[in-house]
Amino acid sequence: MHIEPGIVTGAKLMLGAVTAAGALTVTTKMAVEFFCKNGVFSLLSRTLVCTLAVLVFFEILPHHPVGASEVHFIFGTSLFLLFGAVPAALGLAAGLALQSVFLAPVDLPQLGMNLTTLIVPLLAIQGLARKIIAKETAYVDLNYAQSLKLSLAYQGGVVVWVAFWVLFGQGANVATLTSIGTFGAAYLVVIAVEPIVDLGLLALAKSGRNLASSPIFSERLFTTG
Repeated sequence: MHIEPGIVTGAKLMLGAVTAAGALTVTTKMAVEFFCKNGVFSLLSRTLVCTLAVLVFFEILPHHPVGASEVHFIFGTSLFLLFGAVPAALGLAAGLALQSVFLAPVDLPQLGMNLTTLIVPLLAIQGLARKIIAKETAYVDLNYAQSLKLSLAYQGGVVVWVAFWVLFGQGANVATLTSIGTFGAAYLVVIAVEPIVDLGLLALAKSGRNLASSPIFSERLFTTG
């Protein structure tokens, strides 16, 4: 999901800054609401866990350049289900920023685009979750079909944004379209694996329902509503 250096250059890089600013503005507004409802400890602890998880996903788990970008196991839906949309979005943003600054400075010019690519689909699946998961269903009771829909929406959003940035930077031609197609096809593996990981993590959480009172996990993980 990283936009490789050189794909978008010059003044075009400003669009990534604008879209990232919009995504972060929405996330900040949601974070204020989260803070007022859940308190500072819950916000900071969940965000820290998500940030560390993102760094592990990006730096330790397998990731390979394929076509237009790199294929990563992002597990955005896992972070969303376990910790909530706001900590997940903040964790993705912080993890990506830390990686770009300290581990991969070559990615700094693309940071705005990469932030947009990861955060906007995450914010979108929050609305999708309300539609496909009944209020009477806690997240620990999700089935594979529901988890797959969330993964398709999130990872599909990532692929769409990558395609947009490539076309925006390089234009539509045989090479760019082939590169995008190869990248999208490779991401089918991620889409297949992520729901299984989600359900495994949810099963572990369900076996420890005493965690329901913990401020670290999303309230929706164990309760209905």
